[in-house]
Amino acid sequence: MLAACGGGGDDSHSSSSSGGSSGGSGSGGGSSSTSTANAQPSAPNGTNAVPINVNSGVAQFVNIPNVSVTVCAPGSSTCQTIDNIQVDTASFCLRILGSSAQSVLGSLPGTRAANGGQLAECAGFADGYTWGTVRTADVKIGTEVASGVPIQIIGDLDASSAPTGNNGCPSGNDENSIADIGANGILGIGPQTYDCGSGCVSTALNAMYFSCANGANCAGTTVPLTQQVTNPITKFPVDNNGVIVQLPPVPDGGATSATGVLIFGIGTQSNNAVAGVTKYGTDQFGDLTGTYKGNTYTTFFDSGSNGNFFQDSFALCSSQSAFYCPSSEQSLSVTIRGTEGNTSVVPFQLVNARTLTQDGTKFAFNSFGGQLGIPSYFDFGLPFFFGRHVYVGFELPNSPAYVAF
Repeated sequence: MLAACGGGGDDSHSSSSSGGSSGGSGSGGGSSSTSTANAQPSAPNGTNAVPINVNSGVAQFVNIPNVSVTVCAPGSSTCQTIDNIQVDTASFCLRILGSSAQSVLGSLPGTRAANGGQLAECAGFADGYTWGTVRTADVKIGTEVASGVPIQIIGDLDASSAPTGNNGCPSGNDENSIADIGANGILGIGPQTYDCGSGCVSTALNAMYFSCANGANCAGTTVPLTQQVTNPITKFPVDNNGVIVQLPPVPDGGATSATGVLIFGIGTQSNNAVAGVTKYGTDQFGDLTGTYKGNTYTTFFDSGSNGNFFQDSFALCSSQSAFYCPSSEQSLSVTIRGTEGNTSVVPFQLVNARTLTQDGTKFAFNSFGGQLGIPSYFDFGLPFFFGRHVYVGFELPNSPAYVAF
């Protein structure tokens, strides 16, 4: 099966894959470069590095980059290591399917809203939402540990309890299973620390956080930052200012699998120096400006989308598909501009998605693409990451967010 796209631009700026049947600022001065994709990943041999695997995973979806995450009851040895957690550079925080965390779920304390109700969240993605409780956990990835982090448990509340209407969950599917997201959970490592921020502190009508009574009768509520679902990397004692996603090159026709590295921290150890790349400043969501075929788009880099998703007139694979099936291979490019003025021409290939996936044995593709459905956005998905070292610099008090490659 193919996974549909994600992408967004509102306060949640979440992006993920869901099931589908067919388918620092920079150096300043306005410097320009033409990007190339040819870098091999480093070996995951540091205390701040773990393997990324792109393969058939748990749902036979293509282009799903996965890592293993260990979740523990706070301050205890009651833990569960959960494989096949999707790495998503365009969403924020850790979200785990309740069905994939049964060994530890009952030991994770739930968070209480100000009125004493059970705190729950509806996290919006471009193709739907995840609904479930907010709980506290110690999160271990490799040897790095974030203690007492709020995470979302997906699907542990009845779907009928999800609020609807103007300040309820967004439109789209309730993504509450492996078949929906193609993984056991989502590790959102975009540039924000919290998935909502000040807006959810000041107003209960935030369409994200809700107080529920006995798993039902859920109403909007304010949430202090300390209780908001949090990017666990930002809570590591060290190596907490960003990440580097490294994936090997793959052929234009795809590969059975690909193994890369997720490195924590930027400029904090010998294996994460800023070298041989250009920084492009982004806003707090990871967005910058891109020009494609003469039109300007809000552009972002999203390992959680399994293709490059954008608006064009290429034929779709079917009336039910979001994926493009052009009659011949297309050589395309986008010119990006960071907030400090640095520019780059980013080339990419587009190949017929049906042709790529027809034999069912390949799961890593660098030329996969489709229609985003949000006309003003351009989503560089996982194909962009193959053959590159992609840095995501977190938004910090003295350092604005950036991407570098």
